[in-house]
Amino acid sequence: MAVDWTSALQRARAHAPFLARALERRPGLAEMLDAGDGEAALLRAKRAEGDDVATALRRQRLGLALVLAIGDLAQAFDLEKVMRELSTFADRSLHAAIEAAIARRAPDVHPAGMIGLALGKHGAGELNYSSDIDPILLYDPVALPRRDRDEPGEAAQRYAREVVRLLSEVTSEGYVFRVDLRLRPASEVSPLAIPLDAAITHYESSALAWERAAFIRARACAGDIAAGEAFLDHIRPFVWRRSLDFGAIDEVRRLTHRIRDEQRGPPVPEPGYNLKLGRGGIREIEFFGQTHQLIHGGRDPSLRVRGTRAALDALAATGRISKEDARALGDSYDGLRTIEHRLQMVGDNQTHSLPAGDALENVARLHGLSDGAALVDHVRNLARPVAERFDALLDEDRISVPKNAPHVVPDEGVAPAVPAELAERIVGWTDGQYQALRSTAALGAFEAIRSDLIASIAASPDPGAAVVRWESLVSRLPSAINLFRLLEARPGLFALLADCLTLAPPLADDLARRPDLLDALIDRRALDLPGSVEEIAVKMGRRERGDDYEMRLDRLRVVTGETRFALGVQLIEAAHDPLDIAVALSRTAEAALQVAIDAATEEFGAKHGRIPGSELVVLGLGRLGGGALTHASDLDIIYLFTGTHEGESDGDRPLGATLYFNRLAQRVTAALSVPTAQGALYDVDTRLRPQGNQGPIAVSVESFARYQREDAWTWEHMALTRTRVLVGSRAAREEVDEIVTSILRRERDREALRTDVLTMRSDMAAHKRPKGTLDAKLLRGGLIDIEFLVHFLQLCHREAQTPDLGEAIASLVQAGRLPAAIADAHGLMTRLLVGTRLLAPDLVRPQPAAAALLARLSECENYGQLVKRLGSARDDVAMAWQEKFGETLEMDE
Repeated sequence: MAVDWTSALQRARAHAPFLARALERRPGLAEMLDAGDGEAALLRAKRAEGDDVATALRRQRLGLALVLAIGDLAQAFDLEKVMRELSTFADRSLHAAIEAAIARRAPDVHPAGMIGLALGKHGAGELNYSSDIDPILLYDPVALPRRDRDEPGEAAQRYAREVVRLLSEVTSEGYVFRVDLRLRPASEVSPLAIPLDAAITHYESSALAWERAAFIRARACAGDIAAGEAFLDHIRPFVWRRSLDFGAIDEVRRLTHRIRDEQRGPPVPEPGYNLKLGRGGIREIEFFGQTHQLIHGGRDPSLRVRGTRAALDALAATGRISKEDARALGDSYDGLRTIEHRLQMVGDNQTHSLPAGDALENVARLHGLSDGAALVDHVRNLARPVAERFDALLDEDRISVPKNAPHVVPDEGVAPAVPAELAERIVGWTDGQYQALRSTAALGAFEAIRSDLIASIAASPDPGAAVVRWESLVSRLPSAINLFRLLEARPGLFALLADCLTLAPPLADDLARRPDLLDALIDRRALDLPGSVEEIAVKMGRRERGDDYEMRLDRLRVVTGETRFALGVQLIEAAHDPLDIAVALSRTAEAALQVAIDAATEEFGAKHGRIPGSELVVLGLGRLGGGALTHASDLDIIYLFTGTHEGESDGDRPLGATLYFNRLAQRVTAALSVPTAQGALYDVDTRLRPQGNQGPIAVSVESFARYQREDAWTWEHMALTRTRVLVGSRAAREEVDEIVTSILRRERDREALRTDVLTMRSDMAAHKRPKGTLDAKLLRGGLIDIEFLVHFLQLCHREAQTPDLGEAIASLVQAGRLPAAIADAHGLMTRLLVGTRLLAPDLVRPQPAAAALLARLSECENYGQLVKRLGSARDDVAMAWQEKFGETLEMDE
């Protein structure tokens, strides 16, 4: 709609008595508004003065209420601007009141030690037109200004009472804000202003779930703002729990249901309907976003935003809710808040309910509608999509195994039989043998899920093994309360957890060490592949105010561990092709490497500075270079640095280039491999560097080039065929790529190359024997032999030189260098390799359910066909070996 100041003023005078009186009391502003100069009027309203702070604030408040209302009605000011201006004025007013209260007893001092925290709509910058403010007032007894004879607590309460009086007392000039201090800790018994230490103790020990929800939108807005921000930083773990408190899900669910249970008035929009608390109203939109923020915000800092629409957008951006839900709820929020403002403009009352009769007609015409019926229809259209989505939230988001998972028995409505001895054994867990199940709370949480647990174990492929794994998990938990509450809140997790415990020993061991890994499975994206390297790195590298180096490494480990665990679950649920899982594992490792380098470089640079014109470059080799890791893969890397050896860092403790980059490389390796409170990430192998373990861990690009040209062995050039620059500037990447390409494309003596390849493979076969019948890597005719064939042909013919082994094989097949059967063999064996790392880590036939799943992942109908196809594929590799090398492979039995 076009901006129309004339219509806005006419509607205000005709339908809003409060605005009509304000126009009469502030003729200067009325004149500016009539001229359409809203911004100038807004500026003048903010500058209103008086004989004292109380008078000045009241005059400013009336002017702002007038200008914002007319600007809103005229379509000149959007909702966001109106809410922001009201919230900013509340900040200024609270700050001015604190200053004035302290100045009465301690003149000419800064209001240090007295803190005003904004919560709710004020904290979010979303105050409504006639809103109360709900601050929490805190004080630091040491820093609080006061008279010598005043005790800190006495002075703080005096200041608090004066702040409330200055803002809320009604005088001939009106009032500023109604002040509600009931959000403070234990408000029924506590003083108006709370000592900082007492507040910290409360939020760290006894605060309730609704207080967590309140602090989602908290910010320091007045008084000693720096101290307020420090306080919020201190209690951040209470609000945003890095590892989800599984009991919080149950608390959030109860809060969500309470929103509906406490509704009053008509259930659908009609006269008497409450825009704020009614079904499909503003509160439901706010809590829809806050519920997801409470559950996921501890692990995803991008969700820690205060505004309602900002929260919805952030949830959509991370896939926690759909973009359509975010748009629909956001549009309804704007529409409902606008009508709420219309209701309050009429008489400056904090009302949220649609009136009846003539009053409804009046509000409709103030908004520019024809009659009350049109207004009710408008509100009904706004509330309907909210109610539908809040209903879905009450139904909860349940995660379950995919219907096409090969080990899932189709649901025929018949519960599996539960062996009596199995049920008795599980009930026996409560006899005190496990520490995690000794408290009354833990026993209660266990009782709530016991029947579902027994049913889940009974339905598992191997109930006996499932019980043993469950007992191993429970025996290592300090407390089982959180785990059992999570399973109660997300029953579908039983199936995923049972699969982890019975099918994949490595995942079961990971869970026993870190039960919080289940956090990664609580939302609907649990079975989706992670995004790009850059997207994963953003999650790993998010920083919060106050984070130190160790905290950054802990977050890196948490996100990496959760991502790898989720990929493991996706594998055993057959949610994706194992080849895609391998690529995703590689992306995860690349992201972890990038984040580790960023953190280590910053930490190292704080002491030693940087070397201008030089940088650390990291090469990935082997499966990392080829972009296809398994859950058991090491990271094969080489550290290089650009520039010359003569460089020196510019920090307080300067180092020469060689020493600088070697120490930095060691710091990066430690960042990835040394255990912190969250464990270790990867084993890092740097033995492929020039001169192996005898050489420095990091060498210059120039030295690397010289070594590869003059001193490297054939096996080192074979390793270069799967080399990829993972970290480095564009110029550095191009420089290294050019060096690697020049080495790989140089002419070679075919017979000498053949002799080197056969000698290396023979030595490897003698020293690295297959570990079992499923060792697709080391069995003769397996992946190692495929790799040797490919690398020989890449170096011999100077073609197909890509680090992606699958792409290289496809190119060689197309060129007639290899039979097509080798591509099939590589696909089969790689899928088997990825699968066995979790399902058969000892590389022998696993229990039947795991064996069947392994066959499915390898694109075979059953385990017998898998064994047969593996044998045929090895024969195909042996034939290609005989053709290329004129040598018969000595096949393992």
